[in-house]
Amino acid sequence: MDHTSRMTALLARFRRERNGAVADTMQYQGRRYGLNFGVSIPTVRTIARAETPDHEWAQFLYGQDVRELRLAALWIADPERIELEEIPFWGRGVNNTEMAEEAAFALMKRTPVAESWGLAWCDSDDELWQYAGLLGLSNLDHIDLDRIFRTVGHLIERKPESPLIGRGVVALLSSLIEDPEQRHEVETLLSSLNDCYTTHYVREEMSWRLEF
Repeated sequence: MDHTSRMTALLARFRRERNGAVADTMQYQGRRYGLNFGVSIPTVRTIARAETPDHEWAQFLYGQDVRELRLAALWIADPERIELEEIPFWGRGVNNTEMAEEAAFALMKRTPVAESWGLAWCDSDDELWQYAGLLGLSNLDHIDLDRIFRTVGHLIERKPESPLIGRGVVALLSSLIEDPEQRHEVETLLSSLNDCYTTHYVREEMSWRLEF
């Protein structure tokens, strides 16, 4: 069965799960999808995971401007085949916050190049890529703390008025504070950040997390 035939069969499954009311009330920042069936993320994941991993087919699906196909592609792709040279391809589909979050959680964190991928997107000029990069890094068990902190400081300097980057930074720092030593390092970082809106947002969100 060719890619188009397989896509048609997958679309039929999503159509059976469609919910127009949900699609109309979805909250995300960025560009709207060309076609959106309103299928819940857990349902998309379940359907996608039932498919045999197929990297080329995943790339084909990701190129379609259909929300459910693009999200499914992140699970159907073979994470072991992701190399840094391929990252720009996946970045082209990240045009709203929902895709940024799913790209980080569904694919980036499962790849052998997760840390390099996250850092590369944090160093990019695209705010959605930066947000996804921060989220991807928040899912890693072992990271270069000094490099991550430099990345956070640099990003805040570049995006001093960005709630989105603030959300990403909070997700990343929150993932570190369960370790007592890292908690102290996070507190030191928070006190050293440049004074701006993004910093205020991060400090306020982290303050109650650090109380527990």
